This record gives sequence, structure tokens and C-alpha cells, in this order.
Amino acid sequence: MKASPSVWTGRVLSGLFVLFMLAASIAPKFLMADMVAEQNMTPLGWPAKYLMLIGLIELACVILYGIPRTSLLGAVLMTGLLGGAIAANLRVENPLFSHTLFGVYLGLFMWGGLWLRDASLRAIFPFRRAAA
Repeated sequence: MKASPSVWTGRVLSGLFVLFMLAASIAPKFLMADMVAEQNMTPLGWPAKYLMLIGLIELACVILYGIPRTSLLGAVLMTGLLGGAIAANLRVENPLFSHTLFGVYLGLFMWGGLWLRDASLRAIFPFRRAAA
């Protein structure tokens, strides 16, 4: 069965989300732990000892999201993780649109990709057009 353009768009958005999370969030936590702890964790009031744990949780969520059979579970878990990031940035009064709401932007990107590539999700949350 040939995939529609919207399904391919969803796959691309989901792939970009996975690549972004791997390259911009997960890999630095493992490869540049001291720098990430100093620049990201300490200003938010988090002890550096949680850096690897957060990286492992992110990695698990991204893996679940990337597997079609578990993508919904991965998206729900990642939404919880992003909510925690939003709350942490809000608590220390980081700039609203660049820092605090960045988790919202990522969540919309993630859920948009999943919605476009998963027909069962589109059936549950249909996009409705205004009546003519």
C-alpha cells in the first residue's frame, strides 16, 4: 500500500524530531556531561548527578516514539518529560518564548508528526473544517 503525502510528511517531521532530540539533547548529555551540567542543569537548580538519568529517560522515550508499534506510548512519555522541562524553566523565570515554551514547540512538532503518520490517531483526533 502506497503512503499518502501526509503520511510521508509525518514521517519526515517525526524523523526530524528524533534526530533533533538525539543530536541536541541526548548526545550532549552523554558526550559533554560537564559542560551540559554547568550550562543547563545548574541554572535550573538540578544537581549534575541527574544528568545521565534524564538522558537515559529521553533516549528511552525517543526510541519508543521511533518504533511504530510503541510510538503513542513514546509520545505520551515524552510529553511528560517536556512538561517537566517547561516547569523547570518557568520556575527559574527563564525567557518565555525562547526557553520556557521550547518544550511546547517540540511537543507540537512531535505530536504533529505522529498525527500525520498514524491514521488511528487521526481518527481519534480529527481535524475539522468549518462548515461552509
